[in-house]
Amino acid sequence: MAVAGDTPKDIDVIIAGAGIAGATLALALNQAGLKPVLIDPVVFDAQVAPTFDGRASAIAYAAFRQWRALGVGEALQPHAQRIEQILVTDGKTPGAAARGGPGPFFLRFDSAEIADSSDGEPLGYLLENRHIRAALAKAVMDAGIPVLAPAKVAKAEFGPREALVTLADSRTLRAPVAVGAEGRGSVIRTEAGIGAVGWDYPQTGVVATVRMERPHEGVAHEYFLPGGPFAILPLTDNRASLVWTESRARGAALKAARPEIFQAHLDRRFGDFLGEIRVEGPVFTYPLSLQLSERLVAPRAALLGDAAHGIHPIAGQGLNLGLKGAAALAETLVEAQRLGEDIGSEAVLERYAAWRRLDTVSISLAADAFVRLFSNDNPALRLARGLGMAAVNRIGPARRFFMTEAGGAMGDLPRLLRGEAL
Repeated sequence: MAVAGDTPKDIDVIIAGAGIAGATLALALNQAGLKPVLIDPVVFDAQVAPTFDGRASAIAYAAFRQWRALGVGEALQPHAQRIEQILVTDGKTPGAAARGGPGPFFLRFDSAEIADSSDGEPLGYLLENRHIRAALAKAVMDAGIPVLAPAKVAKAEFGPREALVTLADSRTLRAPVAVGAEGRGSVIRTEAGIGAVGWDYPQTGVVATVRMERPHEGVAHEYFLPGGPFAILPLTDNRASLVWTESRARGAALKAARPEIFQAHLDRRFGDFLGEIRVEGPVFTYPLSLQLSERLVAPRAALLGDAAHGIHPIAGQGLNLGLKGAAALAETLVEAQRLGEDIGSEAVLERYAAWRRLDTVSISLAADAFVRLFSNDNPALRLARGLGMAAVNRIGPARRFFMTEAGGAMGDLPRLLRGEAL
């Protein structure tokens, strides 16, 4: 790991952002013989603290294959909860899913239905982000990948032969290509002249971890209420991560509420179908919005993760999009290097953009459509979406298509997503 004052030389790829997508890309490039460097305002020790990121992520089984191929799967396995079933229900009142089972309109996805085509994989894995960050940080350090942290990109210039990145402390780095993986406020994106479009949702995601009295049996619940979705995501050790969508005002009030008040609201929303529940750890809130970059690449620059696409968590696909992007970008750059091409050239980077453009836009807009379709109490829309859910629930091939798509195993997969090393 680089220490303060060190400026790595002979860099192939500058990666601004050492989060989950950026660190995964660095590991993939390093494994294939390229020389990446990571830059992040936050040191790894702070990123893995329980108070830094309270979220858990539903990781598609294809994305988990990538981590196995990069040697991180073994460290993550003890923290990975298999998702065996997903139950999606539509209702009007809090806790209704707990009383008498699902209503007439619901969807049930079962991993057993796709076991033959997925080699027995679950629908996905639930992992707390801090455990993912910790495993990736250790792998990065063990691999000797230079990490400049705390450090922040101040500006970047993109010339005909190289990208020149200047840090806030005036250090400079040069490489054939710079990757913006530093989130929605990406400096690399701005400096590369790539615009972004998007909008805020009048919602806040309230996130908390709870321990339950009864076993969750690997079932994830997505319950749609007029104010927004309420997700119960199973974790290891019979815990669950709750993603509770509320208005901005209610979200702020819940975060500021005394523990006993928060518990009372939670009991009302959660119901009693898993017995007594107890909150463990702090409550987090996250504003919800959509942001899409107008392009994924520019001369000597490529975007990854939230710098390229920040979407609503309703379908649990945001991080998976970033991990797909990491696999595709790594394969594109590695193959170009092996062919003797300039890895930062427009022709090479456009191959990455073409590979990821359609999937990125379609999933982002689908998530937005889901928010608008399900976060309301319009009687006509309620009936239409209910009939649609009931129809899909009765059509086996449709269910299996959605499960395979959510597992990240559809389309032209990069080798890492097939579990193969580069």
